[in-house]
Amino acid sequence: MKRSITVPEYCLVLLVGPSGSGKSTFAATHFKATEVVSSDRCRGIVSDDENSLEATGDAFDLLHFIVEKRLAARRLTVVDATSVRSEDRRSLVALAKKHHALAVAFVFNMPEDLCQARNAVRPDRQFGPHVVRNHVRALRKGLKRMEKEGIRYVHRFTTSEEVDAVAIIREKLWVDKRELAGPFDIIGDIHGCADELEALLAKLGYRVAQNGAGYRVASPDGRTAVFLGDLVDRGPRIPDVLRLVRSMVEAGVGLCVCGNHENKLIRLLKGRNVKLTYGLADTVEQFDAEGEDFGAEMLPFLDSLISHYVLDGGKLVVAHAGLIEGYQNRSSGKVRSFALYGETTGETDEFGLPVRHNWAAEYAGSARVVYGHTPVPEAEWVNGTICIDTGCVFGGKLTALRYPEMELVDVQAAKVYSEPVRPLEVERPAGTVDTQLDIARVLGKQVISTELRRAVTVREEQAVAALEVMSRFAIDPRWLIYLPPTMSPCKTSAKAGYLEHPDEAFAYYRDQGVGRVVVQEKHMGSRAVLLVARSGETAARRFGTDGSKQGVVFTRTGRAFFSDTEVEAAVVARIADAIGQVGWWERFETDWVCLDAEIMPWSVKAQALIEQQYAPVGAAARAGLARASHLLGTAVARGVPIDALAEKTAARSVAAASYREAYNHYVWPVAGLDDLKIAPFHLLATEGAVHTDKDHGWHMAMLAELAGFDQGLLLPTTHHLVDLSDQADVAQVTEWWERRTGEGGEGMVVKPLDFVARGKRGLVQPAVKCRGRNYLRIIYGPDYDAPEHLDRLRKRGLGQKRVLALSEFALGLEALTRFAHRAPLAHVHECVFGVLALESEPVDPRL
Repeated sequence: MKRSITVPEYCLVLLVGPSGSGKSTFAATHFKATEVVSSDRCRGIVSDDENSLEATGDAFDLLHFIVEKRLAARRLTVVDATSVRSEDRRSLVALAKKHHALAVAFVFNMPEDLCQARNAVRPDRQFGPHVVRNHVRALRKGLKRMEKEGIRYVHRFTTSEEVDAVAIIREKLWVDKRELAGPFDIIGDIHGCADELEALLAKLGYRVAQNGAGYRVASPDGRTAVFLGDLVDRGPRIPDVLRLVRSMVEAGVGLCVCGNHENKLIRLLKGRNVKLTYGLADTVEQFDAEGEDFGAEMLPFLDSLISHYVLDGGKLVVAHAGLIEGYQNRSSGKVRSFALYGETTGETDEFGLPVRHNWAAEYAGSARVVYGHTPVPEAEWVNGTICIDTGCVFGGKLTALRYPEMELVDVQAAKVYSEPVRPLEVERPAGTVDTQLDIARVLGKQVISTELRRAVTVREEQAVAALEVMSRFAIDPRWLIYLPPTMSPCKTSAKAGYLEHPDEAFAYYRDQGVGRVVVQEKHMGSRAVLLVARSGETAARRFGTDGSKQGVVFTRTGRAFFSDTEVEAAVVARIADAIGQVGWWERFETDWVCLDAEIMPWSVKAQALIEQQYAPVGAAARAGLARASHLLGTAVARGVPIDALAEKTAARSVAAASYREAYNHYVWPVAGLDDLKIAPFHLLATEGAVHTDKDHGWHMAMLAELAGFDQGLLLPTTHHLVDLSDQADVAQVTEWWERRTGEGGEGMVVKPLDFVARGKRGLVQPAVKCRGRNYLRIIYGPDYDAPEHLDRLRKRGLGQKRVLALSEFALGLEALTRFAHRAPLAHVHECVFGVLALESEPVDPRL
């Protein structure tokens, strides 16, 4: 008959026993090969001889290294070594304790003659019988004291039949509820305020009715209430709070973690000597009024409350006092202590209370952490964490966080039930955010997970180049929540006289299975990101700045767009005013807006480029033509036949004139703000939302509405919706492109109607550009369209540019999503830095 033994799915398993006792066979039967770390195998790795006693020291160094790496990654790990002496086990148990893994031992206390017989028939175990004899003696000497070594579970075998009858069952830790994805309503510290709890539940849509000594609660839309502990002490209706929360937990519509006040009450109910302080006297008094059995009735429920829960695939962690990343989904006394009490600095404040370490200011974990314990006047996100204890019992509010909506819902306390020792308004400074770029997250090779492209790899040499730009040229990184992707041109055209033509742009999307596209006029300016806050004060609160700026305008590579800070401030103020007039602050319930735009003229940002590169090209062309004309005149005077040369020179003269004409469209004089034009084309993000779920038609409509409130500065983007299956539709837009580029326009950008589109081969290009013939003279030279030059240029390769565009698109949207949903700033910077790193890739800048 099988004997089932349960082990935690995350733990350190020690196989303890003499050589020949069956440990390795047991390991191979019940565990994956990758989970087993064998001392013999480690000897073989370091010395090519699994029996080399001289290699023992190095072998165990390697064994401990592997064990630690696996435990750090939260992987079940099995150590296959004799481990018969307590000193052999001590270092392994210490590793388990360090990484908050339970230690489990399987002890093979087999007869010595059985072990000797097994070793006798194994050619790799030809050592003297004294070895096994010593193993057996050492094991039996410390067998009774093994539980006292810090090993949580010890399972002993004395016969082969017992070993053969074992079935191993892996059990998740109690804190592991990753399969529960919500939606949740997470409720802060209640402290006996049952009136406010009932009001808050009603506001959240729960229907609460008394049911005998308990309650019956109907949950709205399958939601689950999650209580952060501290249900008891100080408030007026402590028994009712316990009954209500217990009823919800038992009915499956609630979860509850233990708070420090419950922990103290449990000790009291178990007969421990506990001081009746910090509101515990109120609980005792109200329990006595309920009858002498009430405490005994509630003890099993209270005793069942655990330290924390990990929910929604690991994306959400709830704990009474919060939890750092290294403690999440792990189990130990230290983890429980942190979850219930937090961490103190050892100091006391002016009120005689312990000063708590502000772990949230340093948090950089991937999971959002929702907690209570330390009351705050207002719930605010800090690096992906939020404290929602808003001091209801002290006259504040009872607050709930709706997840995944990230909406705060609260009710005001009816009165001050208990005077706080420390005034509520000084419990914790608001807006404490991590404002530093975490260099450890961006150095070396990085593999960044994104929703759009799974993982994007950034090579070490790319990261080094990006670090140079970020450290020397970029704006204050607290503002850098997004960088836009590069954009590939359409496939090179085979049409006579053209390098780029709409036919190829439309053919790309048609081939990808995209049915409808949006064609936008490509403005004759420079790409810019505009991050605008409602005020300097709201910017300081959300971005951790000093409040001197209401927003910023920056380039594709994170540099300040305007060298004049007064111009930048004026632009931001104008746009913020337009946003206020159009009503976006209220419509999107936001204090900030991120826009993607073109700013004209091009010369505002590219003055140095124009002066150092493009203007010299034109000057060189003019000088060359002047010399050619002089030489032609001399040749004519000498009777030299020059018809072909004259024709070529005339063509170059026309090309140079076309170059100057195209160039002049980009360099009008700018005396002040009124000479600028800004054409926003993406409403990228607002608080809690990245607007990639709306199509480009929505974006165009929204931004045209915004432009209507400041027609002097803002310019709506001309655009067309094209059905690629309608040839007349395609022909009409092609004719528009030819006309506009013939008039001096730069060209067009073609995008799938959906902001994020997937085609036959996965994610498709978010946009391709199709530039006009005259504009391309600026890029490739005045006479680039001469047949001999076009033939050469048609060999340009677009593959690498398109790969970069997709990777940068995925990283940029990932950064925005992380910021909008309150991820730690270090996680946002990881993606922004990735875009900047990929930009260092050597790709033809003319593409």
